[in-house]
Amino acid sequence: MKMTFVWRRWLVAASILAVLVVIGVFMFFGLRQRVSRLGQEERNAEQSERAVSRVAITTPTDEKIQARMFWLSATTHDTLEPVDIELPLSADPAIRAKQLIQALIAQVPDPARRTLPADASLLQLYLLTDGTAVADFSDALATETPSGILSEQLAVNSIVNTLAANVASIRRLKILIHGQEVETLAGHVDLTGFFTVSAALSAPAGLPVVPTSPTRLPPTTPGGVRILKHESAPPTPPAPSASAPNPAQPAPKSK
Repeated sequence: MKMTFVWRRWLVAASILAVLVVIGVFMFFGLRQRVSRLGQEERNAEQSERAVSRVAITTPTDEKIQARMFWLSATTHDTLEPVDIELPLSADPAIRAKQLIQALIAQVPDPARRTLPADASLLQLYLLTDGTAVADFSDALATETPSGILSEQLAVNSIVNTLAANVASIRRLKILIHGQEVETLAGHVDLTGFFTVSAALSAPAGLPVVPTSPTRLPPTTPGGVRILKHESAPPTPPAPSASAPNPAQPAPKSK
């Protein structure tokens, strides 16, 4: 009788365990399907976002002009080379900047001369009244740009030089990744500051790329006020008075 009771207890425990295992298996497959579905939805959202951002921008003021683009040199891949291509560009500087960056990604003459990843896309570009352009790129710019000081600098300089050659009103550039400020592009080039555009003159073909370093904002006080340092001008010497002797003339001799 006692053995029967023990066997019954074991049988109940085994049944409960089997039920829990079956429930766990169903939950596991359900969770895996949910994760897979969420991943697919995220990929679809990224593809839709990329497709929207790559739609050619056109405006009534578009005019076909010879735009100067900067891709890798055809002979050496450690320099940039200017290439003139005909593009329909808007008279609006912000829209023109968007069109140029889109062309920089999509219209590279040879895949080997690419400076920006093929999957990268410009999500948005804002042009402030002080000439600051804020360019917001997709994650692919950071994740698919080869990590290294040269490759990252070439990517940034290709954007900066292209804007400098075609949009005179842009003075500096801020690069964001998916709406966020990041420390570096792919581990090396600093993205926390601003890149000077107006001074980024195009180097002749075949010359090494001169790095464009970001400029940083001055520090702030706890209240958020910028601390600006001004060099003091040298003191102005006092004007000589009428009664003061002129050192250029000899003193009168006493009689």
